[in-house]
Amino acid sequence: MEESDVEQVSLSLLDAANDRDPVVQEQVRKSILTLGKQQPDKILGMCQDYLVKHLKLATGHRVIILQTLELIVQFKIDEISYKRIKSIISLASDEMTRSKEVVADWQQAASSILVAVGKRYINDIMEEILSKFQPGVLPHLFVVQTLASLSESNVYGMVPFLNAILGTMLPMLSMTKQDTMKCIFASALSRFSESILEYLANLDKAPDPTVRKDTFSSEIYASYDILFSNWLQSRDPKLRLTVAEALGSMSHLMAHDKLEEQLPKLIPTVVSLYKKNSEHYIISKSLCQILEASVNMGSRVLETQIDNLLLTLHQEVCAPVDYSNPPTVKNHNEVLRCFSILANTFPDRLIVFVLQKLENNNERNRMGSLAVLRHLINSSTSLMETKKLVILTSLRQPLSDQSNKVKKMVVQVISAMAHHGYLELEGGELLVKFIVHHCALPDTLNCGRHPLDPEDVTNEALRSICENTLHLFTTTVGRLTDVLWPSLLCYLTPAQYSSATTPLCKSLILLGNKKKASQEPNYIISFSEQGFCPVPARSRRILSRSCPLPQDSVPLLPVPAGFCPAPASSRMILSRSCQLPHDSVPLLQDSFPVLQASLPSPYVLMIRLLVNAAFPFRGRGRGAPSLRLLCVLSPSIHPNTQKVWETEIPPLLSSLEESTVESLNTKSWEDSLLELLSKTLVAVSDDRWSCQLSAEATHYLPTYNSSLEEKSFLYKCIGVTLQLCSSRDAVRKQLQEVLVSARHADAMERTGVAIGVGLCAARHFGDTLAKLEDFSKSDALKKASGIFGLLKDKNEVDIEKVKSTLILCYGYVALHSPPDQLLSKMDSNILKGINKHFNTKVLGIKVETKDLTMKLSLIQSVGLVARAVAACVQRQAYVFSKKHELLAVIMDFIKAEPADTIRTPIRHLALETCAVLVNLDPVLTENENFDMLSSCLASVYRLPPADSPDGGKEDELLSLQEREALYTDMFGALHDLLRNVLARDLTPDGLQSVFKHIEVYLSSKLDHERERAVNTTADLLEFYLASLTVKNMVTFHNLGALLGRLAPRCTDPSPLVRRAAMDCIYTLLYIQLRYDGFALDYKDESVESLITLREKLNNPDHTVLYRTCSELTKIISKRLPQQQLNTLIFMLFEGLVDPQANCSRASSVVLNTLLKNRGAGLQDLVPEILEVLYIRLQAISEEQVKVAVAQSILILATQHLQTVINTLIAYPLPFDNWICEMWIALGSDSTLASQIMDMMMEKLSVVAPYVDKKESMLRPGVSKVATSVPLAMTCALREMMLNGQTADAVVSLLPRLFGALLVRLGSSVGVQLPKDINSNSLGPERKTSSKAPAFFDVCGVAVEALRILLARAQLDEVVKPLDAQGAWEKMQDQQRHVDGVTMLARAMAKHAGPRLPAIVENLCPCLNNIYECQRVTVTAFFSELLNHHVVTELMMMDVLMNSMMERISDTSATVRMLSIRGLGNMAVGSPEKVNKYAKELLAAMSSGMEEKDDPGKRITLEAMTGLSKVLLYLDKKNVQLLVVYIFMKIKPFLESENDEIRSTSIMLLGNLSKFGSGEAIFKDQIHNVLVSLLLHLNDPSPQVVKASKYAMRMFAPVVGSEQIMAMFQNHLHEDKGLHYGEFINDLTKYIIQDFPGMLNFYHITVIQFFKSNWAEVRAGAAMFIGFLLGNLPEEYFSYMNMGSITNGLVLLLQDPEPLVRAKAAEAMGHFH
Repeated sequence: MEESDVEQVSLSLLDAANDRDPVVQEQVRKSILTLGKQQPDKILGMCQDYLVKHLKLATGHRVIILQTLELIVQFKIDEISYKRIKSIISLASDEMTRSKEVVADWQQAASSILVAVGKRYINDIMEEILSKFQPGVLPHLFVVQTLASLSESNVYGMVPFLNAILGTMLPMLSMTKQDTMKCIFASALSRFSESILEYLANLDKAPDPTVRKDTFSSEIYASYDILFSNWLQSRDPKLRLTVAEALGSMSHLMAHDKLEEQLPKLIPTVVSLYKKNSEHYIISKSLCQILEASVNMGSRVLETQIDNLLLTLHQEVCAPVDYSNPPTVKNHNEVLRCFSILANTFPDRLIVFVLQKLENNNERNRMGSLAVLRHLINSSTSLMETKKLVILTSLRQPLSDQSNKVKKMVVQVISAMAHHGYLELEGGELLVKFIVHHCALPDTLNCGRHPLDPEDVTNEALRSICENTLHLFTTTVGRLTDVLWPSLLCYLTPAQYSSATTPLCKSLILLGNKKKASQEPNYIISFSEQGFCPVPARSRRILSRSCPLPQDSVPLLPVPAGFCPAPASSRMILSRSCQLPHDSVPLLQDSFPVLQASLPSPYVLMIRLLVNAAFPFRGRGRGAPSLRLLCVLSPSIHPNTQKVWETEIPPLLSSLEESTVESLNTKSWEDSLLELLSKTLVAVSDDRWSCQLSAEATHYLPTYNSSLEEKSFLYKCIGVTLQLCSSRDAVRKQLQEVLVSARHADAMERTGVAIGVGLCAARHFGDTLAKLEDFSKSDALKKASGIFGLLKDKNEVDIEKVKSTLILCYGYVALHSPPDQLLSKMDSNILKGINKHFNTKVLGIKVETKDLTMKLSLIQSVGLVARAVAACVQRQAYVFSKKHELLAVIMDFIKAEPADTIRTPIRHLALETCAVLVNLDPVLTENENFDMLSSCLASVYRLPPADSPDGGKEDELLSLQEREALYTDMFGALHDLLRNVLARDLTPDGLQSVFKHIEVYLSSKLDHERERAVNTTADLLEFYLASLTVKNMVTFHNLGALLGRLAPRCTDPSPLVRRAAMDCIYTLLYIQLRYDGFALDYKDESVESLITLREKLNNPDHTVLYRTCSELTKIISKRLPQQQLNTLIFMLFEGLVDPQANCSRASSVVLNTLLKNRGAGLQDLVPEILEVLYIRLQAISEEQVKVAVAQSILILATQHLQTVINTLIAYPLPFDNWICEMWIALGSDSTLASQIMDMMMEKLSVVAPYVDKKESMLRPGVSKVATSVPLAMTCALREMMLNGQTADAVVSLLPRLFGALLVRLGSSVGVQLPKDINSNSLGPERKTSSKAPAFFDVCGVAVEALRILLARAQLDEVVKPLDAQGAWEKMQDQQRHVDGVTMLARAMAKHAGPRLPAIVENLCPCLNNIYECQRVTVTAFFSELLNHHVVTELMMMDVLMNSMMERISDTSATVRMLSIRGLGNMAVGSPEKVNKYAKELLAAMSSGMEEKDDPGKRITLEAMTGLSKVLLYLDKKNVQLLVVYIFMKIKPFLESENDEIRSTSIMLLGNLSKFGSGEAIFKDQIHNVLVSLLLHLNDPSPQVVKASKYAMRMFAPVVGSEQIMAMFQNHLHEDKGLHYGEFINDLTKYIIQDFPGMLNFYHITVIQFFKSNWAEVRAGAAMFIGFLLGNLPEEYFSYMNMGSITNGLVLLLQDPEPLVRAKAAEAMGHFH
């Protein structure tokens, strides 16, 4: 390569170095660097010359070149000649100092060159720099900065010069006036100092190990004096910070005496900078270095500065730390380092200071103090050893801080203390308590603070931290095991720690298992030692005796309730030598409490864990941990519990693991736990233990006052425990205590008390009744006497609640009492007690209570008593004499309830109680029964739906969830009541007596009333059938009446009513079968089919409901006895006027039967009948009725077809919904539909589809206007085929229908509606609406009809792809019509092959139609068919080929184009036929490529595409003579602007290649176009890229190179990506190797593409040339026209596209 070429390229790159595009700019820099790495001396020289010649170059441009120079020097410094190095040094020095003004980027770039050179040539650099660093003259700013940078980059080379430099620099410091220069000098001094320190720290590696610190001390001190005395006082904050940083580094190099002398001034001055600067990190770093230097030399000055230092540092450490801002984090860490340094010299004073600051209530202050304390605990372990108790005691106040931020810091301090033995000391329990307390934190209440302070610590976050800390203590801090076990048990039972149960249990389980595994004796806890203190003797420490404090200086810590004092022997005192101020440290005096509560008793512990387990998903899942802890504690609670718990608890845990909050059955789970308690007591078998358990459980009740569900469960536990107590005195005592201490105002607690008392009565029936009687006479129930007392007594409400509890207790006592003892006590004790407490007499007058609580308690209690009596009655006869009286009271409660709302459970409970009472003797009279049922049904049914708004007082309103629960319970109770009433008279009359109360609601106008009534009916009928026993021949005489009421409901607007009605009919028919003598398990096939019909009722479609009801009628008719028919019909007549208009089934049967029998004689009235039906349809809203009318129309058509068609066709277009429904109805009969379709197709074939009309007199254009009759028939066909019943007719007529509709579609594209579309409509009122709506489209109707035809012919596989591809929309679009028809043909060929011969036969005559649009449509259809082999398989090839050849000469260019497409498609569909028609095909394609009347080149494109397909299968003999001819025809299209033509021509080249193998002339042609194809691999069009890959793979064997062939075949796959650069790089290597003689041709061809229209191709050409040059051996450069290449690339470097410029720059990088 000529030197001039490299120079020209390099100069061009240097010119382009400041390109406006950053990507190009970077590539230019890389290319210069690449050239520089190859020829460093030459490129560096050119860069130098360029900079010298262009003195006025833009600064940015200059900077880029200098930066590139630096990179070349960095990479190739060893290969650069010394002479060049010297010149580079001179250039950089000159560039750096040329401008006296500071131009940072420029001068920094020059400085960086000097620093890069200085890593190897330090002496030469220093010679140059020092020449510009002369004594007495202020140097250039960047001279000093360069010296500083050199001291960093080459420590060992620079330090020997520093003494001289410092000597020269000293006078300059006094001369400097500008702050910027002062900053540079200060920064240089800082870096010099750091370099010297590094040098001294690594003398073993240094070239001169004799260098000492004192070598520099005098100069450093002199510099220090100027910096400190003058510059530090500057107003410029940047200068102050820079000086401060320098002073920190310099302090280590100052002589000790000088430093000692300066410290009293230096430290306060540096400290004062905090107030003058917002950036504190540099100050803290400097201060840390000064303190470190002072401590290292043992300075005594610090003692005088310590107080001020601590205050300042404390202020800094309290500053907020922004972790997203690194300087604040660094500052915080530097301040903590300062504290660590001071701790080594002044540990006592530092600790006193920090602990004093802890007493400050300010949040920031306290957080900072805690941060220091944590740091000292972790970093200065040995120093803190003697201060542990002082620190421990001083945490008292932070522990009570209310800030979560402070608490979080406290937790971190406690965590640090735990790892260093603090928590083992006396008082450490308080810290454990703090952690546990915060494990129980409630969730944060977000009181509208938005957005939250990012530093805020939520309760959830703090709680999580504490839980993790407690777990950490348990698992990793082994020394804490004896501290935590068993003391953590103290926190399990107090209510305030209930939320911490889960982490506590988990920790205790880990600790217990650890103790158990290691067989430690204290695994089993002795609960008898009250005041247990877990601090082991071996870990108690006392401080040394050198730190005495006056005893009156320390405030005493108050003794928390429930905590025991520590024994005197274990108290600690401070040592006697700390010399701490009297008011600084709290002393642990005699009154210092051991912060450890006495352990809870095993009884309370067991109860607590059981209650926890009863609600297992509360408290973050405490159930499982509580049960597991029970297992761990079993030997400690009672030895006998271990075996039973190991057996019983694991299954409970397994059950719990498989459950969720929603799926857990609460009652079953509670019963399992009560059973566990019972088994435990049996296993313990110690009455004294059981009595003590019940006593302590009773005393523990108040703990759950804020959690009534848990308290209620505890009452049950007490009841079970009392069951197993033998001591009657103990039982009475505990019952008394339970009743006295209970909070009777709470409903849940009342229930809990009552259940507990009832459970106790199971074993102590008499004693329980006696206790209830005694309690009722006690002071608790005494009231002030007199009428005024009744009104005024303040305790009245409480007494009512106590009475409510007692009433409820009697109910549960009856329920759980021994059956053999209950009835004898019923009247005398239980009912008497209930009556006594519910009824109050004042002055002999009975006063009825209005208290809701007492009402509910009475209802519940009566129900429980009734259940108990019912259970006993099964064993012995018993007449419940109080039944009527009690029932009357309950009914009064029901009647008194408001009719429009539900707010209490009175209805539900009252209905439940009634349901139980009706089962008992004596039986109710008919009137009593009637009144009860009427009242109950009215009270329930007439309530509004649960989700209706409640207009009551706000404090009385229930949530939707609560109302829904009440409704569910209420309906369940009502159904129980009705079933029990029916069970008393299980006969048809008994059923009717209940149903007559329900049937009035079946026809209600309100949906919810009908739903309730039909659901109740279904429930009753199922019960009737299940309970029915037919002993005598009895008729089910009311079957017809019931069916008549229920059958219309099968079409009710409510789906719930429909389904339930069908269920009722299903059950009724089986009841009839039972009466007919069939067995209960008999299954009737027709009745069973109702199950399938029921599912159809979910579909609201009128057709489905009509068919379902018809089928239902057939089944009913089949099973209905003759004598019941009249009744059924009568009831159905009533149904015709149902408010819901849902008696359509009966109406349809009557109307359609009449028409079938008498319709033949109605010829003259048919138009009138259709008119009436049309009008009626418009008024009908029910789908079922519409279906019935449709059936009527169908019946008329079977009798009077021509009249019906003529009448309906004459209706206005577009057909409205009602006419459409009438046409759809005509499709219900397949035979009839076939006749109608045949008539319409005949008409369509002879009537003109449209007429040509002039658009206006002023415009010459003609528009197509549709004729009305074909349009109406197309609409009619569309509507008919919507009916699924037309399937058979459509299939049989498919070829004709398809052909007719396809041709109709072709003649509808672009056709307009006539303005007077309805001019021929019948009737004057129809003609008025002649204007068609905007949505009515001629072509759209044909497309819809064709789509419906395919769907109805069961060609769904054809329809699916057409839907997915949007083919229907394309068919309607004039521009895309052919594409749509092509998609249709493709789908037909793939999925409807057997149907095609008949379709083709019907379509062939249409190719000669006079309408061009019809010929286009049919030709497009045939053209695509030829694309599929099904044509050959079905022997249609000759027909289709002849059709296509005929159309080649068609007058329409579109038809000609489609015919050529079809001929090309034949090669794809039937390749085996290609050679048979070779001559015709090649002639057709050649003529197509030469088509003159082809402005859009569509025919040419189709010809090339077709030829490309045909060539794949033609024999060589048929093509060989035409190869070059075709090649020459194709070549002009390779660079076409049209992407499709370009890609198609390239594909054709690829397919042509196989015919030229072995021909030299063809190989030459391949090489002629190869460059073009290679560059089009980078074409902007993806399809061109794919075509190029394909063509080159096909060319590969012809190219003449094995390696290139392998490359093409391995890398050029259409579906894979291609790394274009790597590909071209490798390819050029093989081109050079295999075709050196063609290099000239190749590179000249490539250069021609430098002017391509596509930027990507121009960029590819640049890359090609670049890689060609990069890989070209020296001897081949003679083949290359380097001048043209260079000029071309230089021009490309100025291309408007950044991509091209970047690739040109990259190519230039290969010039070497």
